[in-house]
Amino acid sequence: MGFGDLKSASGLKVLNDFMSDRSYIEGYVPSQADVAVFEVLSAPPPADLCHALRWFNHIKSYQNQKNSLPGVKKPLGQYGPAGVADTTSGSAPTADDDDDDDDIDLFGSDNEEDAEAARLKEQRLAEYAAKKAKKPALIAKSSILLDVKPWDDETDMAKLEECVRSIQMDGLVWGQSKLVPVGYGIKKLQIGCVVEDDKVGTDILEEHITAFEDFVQSMDVAAFNKI
Repeated sequence: MGFGDLKSASGLKVLNDFMSDRSYIEGYVPSQADVAVFEVLSAPPPADLCHALRWFNHIKSYQNQKNSLPGVKKPLGQYGPAGVADTTSGSAPTADDDDDDDDIDLFGSDNEEDAEAARLKEQRLAEYAAKKAKKPALIAKSSILLDVKPWDDETDMAKLEECVRSIQMDGLVWGQSKLVPVGYGIKKLQIGCVVEDDKVGTDILEEHITAFEDFVQSMDVAAFNKI
């Protein structure tokens, strides 16, 4: 097991192939295994080794907190794919070691399981993102009760209400209304509406309603409730 000489082109090629289906040297979070391998490299891998370069740049961002990463550093030869000699350790594998490796692969199954787990994780994340994207966004709405006051008792209140209801815009729905006495024979129009908060506000409603200056003296918000 190992990457071989990571200062050589062949060793970097092994690292690149190893990182083609994983994010970290071991497991699913950065650890001391990544730090151990990273510190052996004297420079970033070349651009054509895209998987190794991606991993290098990612681990580089953890340099200020590398001592806090989980795990314990092990000899470099204990990291990497099975069956690659670590020529930096100062010793070559013996014939007996080769025979043992031929008989049983101690690490290959783990690598296969890690790759399958990573694939399933990415698949589930993609499915979750797609499901979330299809979910309709929540539209914030408010229920507003308006008091629209006429100039005097001679104002045509039916015409005033007709003018108010003629205001049409995206995100505005008019509701029920009634005439409420205010004194001296004068009645005000009390009318409800439902608005989408991102599209319609009380300021724009007041601007449009008071534009009917022949009928409307003023407009007040009698009640405002989020839906």
